This record gives sequence, C-alpha cells and structure tokens, in this order.
Amino acid sequence: MDTGTYGYPKQGVKKIDPSYDVPEGVDIRGRYDEEFAKILTKDALKFVAELQREFRSHIRYALECRKEAKRRYNEGALPGFNPATRYIREGEWVCAPVPPAVADRKVEITGPVERKMVINALNSGAKVFMENLMRGQVNLKDAVAGTITFNDKARNKVYKLNDQTAKLFVRPRGWHLPEAHIFIDGEPATGCLVDFGLYFYHNHAPFRQTQGAGFGPFFYLPKMEHSREAKIWNNVFERAEKMAGIERGSIRATVLIETLHAVFQMNEILHELRDHSVGLNSDRWDYIFSYVKTFQAHPDRLLPDRVLVGMTQHFMKSYSDLLIRTCHRRGVHAMGGMAAQIPIRDDPAANEAALELVRKDKLREVKAGHDGTWAAHPGLIPACVEVFNNNMGNAPNQIKDAKRDDAASITEEDLLQIPRGVRTMDGLRLNTRVGIQYVAAWLTGSGSVPLYNLMEDAATAEISRVQNWQWIKYGVELDGDGLGVRVSKELFSRVVEEEMARIESEVGKDKFKKGMYKEACKIFKRQCPAPTLDDFLTLDAYNYIVIQHPKGPAKL
Repeated sequence: MDTGTYGYPKQGVKKIDPSYDVPEGVDIRGRYDEEFAKILTKDALKFVAELQREFRSHIRYALECRKEAKRRYNEGALPGFNPATRYIREGEWVCAPVPPAVADRKVEITGPVERKMVINALNSGAKVFMENLMRGQVNLKDAVAGTITFNDKARNKVYKLNDQTAKLFVRPRGWHLPEAHIFIDGEPATGCLVDFGLYFYHNHAPFRQTQGAGFGPFFYLPKMEHSREAKIWNNVFERAEKMAGIERGSIRATVLIETLHAVFQMNEILHELRDHSVGLNSDRWDYIFSYVKTFQAHPDRLLPDRVLVGMTQHFMKSYSDLLIRTCHRRGVHAMGGMAAQIPIRDDPAANEAALELVRKDKLREVKAGHDGTWAAHPGLIPACVEVFNNNMGNAPNQIKDAKRDDAASITEEDLLQIPRGVRTMDGLRLNTRVGIQYVAAWLTGSGSVPLYNLMEDAATAEISRVQNWQWIKYGVELDGDGLGVRVSKELFSRVVEEEMARIESEVGKDKFKKGMYKEACKIFKRQCPAPTLDDFLTLDAYNYIVIQHPKGPAKL
C-alpha cells in the first residue's frame, strides 16, 4: 500500500496546546489526537527536516529526469539498457551478505497498518510483514516494541502478538508523493522522507534488538525508475546510520522492480545500494501499469484485457527471469510477486479453486528460482509455505542454487515484446467497476480492498484507469461480444452509468449511499477520457482527503 494520507481521524479531534514545540521551519497542518505526540516529537521532526533539506534538490532533479524520460517515450523512444553503465552490468561484484535475521523470506505478507491487521499479519506464519503510516506510525512503534494489542469489543476478543512473529519491513511512499500535512520551509515535505524519518528515528534501536539481530530496520522501496533514485536512498540510509551511531550497512532494503524503466537498471540499482540491499521484488501489477503508462503514446502497444496479462506472457516471464539472475549473481534475494486471491469462506469449492491457483503460481515462482513470495491474506500463507518448503527443503533461499545463467541472453526485445490477447467489452466493464470501487475505498482510508475474490490495490486500479484511457484515446475495436464496437467517450460514459448501477446493486443501497462511490466515479470518469494521462490516480484523489488547519500561532 502506498499511502498518500496520514489518516487523520475525522471525528473526536482534540485541541492541541499552542505551545507545542516544533523545530524551526516546520509546520504541522492536519487533524490528529494525542497519540500522535508519541511520533511528532521535536527531535524526530528535526531529523525529518534535516533529511528534507539535505536531499530535496536531488529529489527534484530525479523527478525532472522522470519527466524528460516520459517526453522521450511519448515521442516514440523505447526504454533500454544504458550503454554508459555496461561496466556495472558486466562487472564481477556482489552486495553485502544478507543478514541472518532475514535469510529465510519464503513467504511475505503485505497489508495495512490498522492495529488489528498488524497483529494478525505478524502472527500469520509469514516470514516478513511489509507495510506503511500517522496512525500507522503509532502502531508500528508499538509492534516493534512488542507491546501492540487490540481489544475487539464487538467480538469480545483481545489480539496480541505471538512469541514468534514475522520480520517487519516498512514501505515508505514513492518519491513523487508529497506529505501535505507537514510543511518544511514553506513547502510540503517529501512523503517518503517523512515515512522513513519518523519510523527510523523511533524504532532503529528496539528493532535491532528484537527483530534484526544487530541489523535493521528493514524497508521496501517502491516506484523506483532509475539508479540515481537508489543513490538518494543509499545516501539517506548512510545519513540515518550516522545520526543513530550505528554501523554502515545496518539498514537493509528490498527494491520493488515495478516500473518498466527499472528493469533495465536492476544491476545499477543494486550497485548503488550494495551495502544496504537484500534484494529485488517482481511486483507484477505495478509493472503492468508502468508498461501501459510508458507506452501511452504508442498505439501499437495496447494491452489485451488485464486478466490475460499474467506471468506467462513473454515480456513478463523475461522480466521475472532476468530479475532472478541479476539478484543471485549479486548475492541477494529475488522475491516473487503477489498472490492476489483471497479465501472464499462461504463456498468451499470456489475456495479450493482459488487456493489451487495460488499453488500453481507459487510453484512457477519457486521452480523459476525465486527465494520467496508475497501473499495478500493470512489465509493463503499455509498454501504458499507448503509449496516453497516442498521445493526448497530446509534451504533458507536459492541464491547459490538458482543462478539462472540461461537468462543472460534476455534482450531488450524480450522485455518489450507486445503482449497478445483480446480486448473485450467485459474487460472495459471490469476495469471501470474495479477502478471506481477501489477509488471509493481509497478515499475512505483503505489502501487495498477485496473485490470479486481478489485483493485489489492501487496498482490494479491504475491498470484499469490507464488501459481505459488508452482504449478511449485510440478508439480500440473490441473483440468478443463487443465485436466491431469501438471504444469512445460516449461508450465509456454509458458503461460508467451501467456499472455504477451494478455496484449499487452489489454493495447495497445503504453502503452505496454512505460510501464515496459518487466521488470516486467523478474522479475515474474525469481521468479516463482526459486529453493527457495523469501520472498517478492517487495524486488527484489525494486532494479530496487532505485536511489542513490554517497557519497560525498553533503549529500543531
């Protein structure tokens, strides 16, 4: 989950003492309760401000480079390997050894930082729990300390941690997302520096004792497009280690290879982070989104229905195989992707069918050489663990055993091959229905939402949005039941109306009325036929949830 909000509560806001002390140049604008004072301390905010001031010019430059790359691709250029860094790709170097505490990462679970969900995820039997944070920062602090509990009065049940729990990996936001509730020197702070800075400041010492065995904290780094961005993260880590007085290389991170640009930079990214890396992850859904967005001006590279774009498509298999070879050659983990299925409690036959799909996907990953995988729900953990244990035995990973030298021949053409398949009216409808429902959930604070027996997140909603945009822009002719029909703004508008009626029927009138489906529909209906494709859906949606207090004597 990439959070674009601190999740300030909408009710029960307490007036804060105007004398609350914050560092010079820092303004906090937003609703929160007294618990946040545990996190928004003067020293923690000072550390965040120091990171912002030291690295903001580098971040701005990296984001400008992204714009320049986008301009080139929109003018017809294709991504590819950089000839200037060939020496890095062909060099014989390795990353720092993987810390013993995270040598075994066979199954990782991802989820929100809501209090009960954190406890359930850490207790799930997975090796790693990965996620992001304001209310979440409080929960993560208590989780690292081992004191997190949750009293579910409705069920008369108290949730607490088991003796053995998953290792905690925290995912900050991407470089592109601002934190509109924290201003530093008159401008919004960079979201990921806020996420990282607050979490690291409060948790580096207890984490190293309770989870890292002398290493840590551990992170997942999302939305990276170039090794220059990895270099910024490496410098941030070194700055944090120096502040904390801990050894260089203590902080460790896994980079999500979820953009088409990054697949051509995997060696370079690992090289920049070689003292702090524990691997790369093949985040397939964001990667598909990036493929469409990168080729938004290429009508010859339109994707088929999103349900047809799986890991057996040549460009996806090539991406996964090259990631495995790259990681193992450099001595770090090659993590597999998300099992998006969720348990179907009221239909045993459908539930078993869903679990079988998970088993097949995980078997493909472990046979290919992945060291571990992701699951979206605790109910999938046993099936994932079984597959990896049956094929890996007692080995913690496959770094030394699955070198994948056969993947050395993968070319730019393999990574860019146009996917095959049909484009249908059902695909257009599913995109619309899933996109609107996800945005509605996001606007109410949920970064992931179960829909049609799958866990949908921002990435799958983004695929829905950008694919609709591309089909409308180029007037795609549909196959199947819509044979001969071309996608247009008028057709899309009619589909939106019909799918909104279906959503209301499926969720019920009361939930539909209380939810933010109409607001979500406005956002989705505006973005899909827009003349210019917005880079991220959540940047637009973020404006709907930002609540700021006016500046004045009280900074908090």
